[in-house]
Amino acid sequence: MIPVVALIAGVVLGIVFHPTVPPALQPYLPIAVVAALDAVFGGVRAKLDGIFDDKQFVVSFIANVLVAGVIVYLGDQLGVGGQLSTGVVVVLGVRIFGNVAAIRRHLFRA
Repeated sequence: MIPVVALIAGVVLGIVFHPTVPPALQPYLPIAVVAALDAVFGGVRAKLDGIFDDKQFVVSFIANVLVAGVIVYLGDQLGVGGQLSTGVVVVLGVRIFGNVAAIRRHLFRA
């Protein structure tokens, strides 16, 4: 119940305050969102498998976002930001789909 209340509160706060992302950070926001989704789906999978650990989830969430952002930043500095961004999205996408498949198998026994 707490996650649902937190989600609703976050949506309401976002609508009320209209947060903006500084222009310097805007290229990294989509990568950060995909990295965060990877951690969330991994957490849901771990919960369904009965091995969820809240500390590990928080560390994984923060580390995924930071590492993905650093990789894209380094790519920008080396002049290959687009290629590394695509690579990060592909790798995280594969992980997300793997976790979703495991969640589906667990929920639907299929």
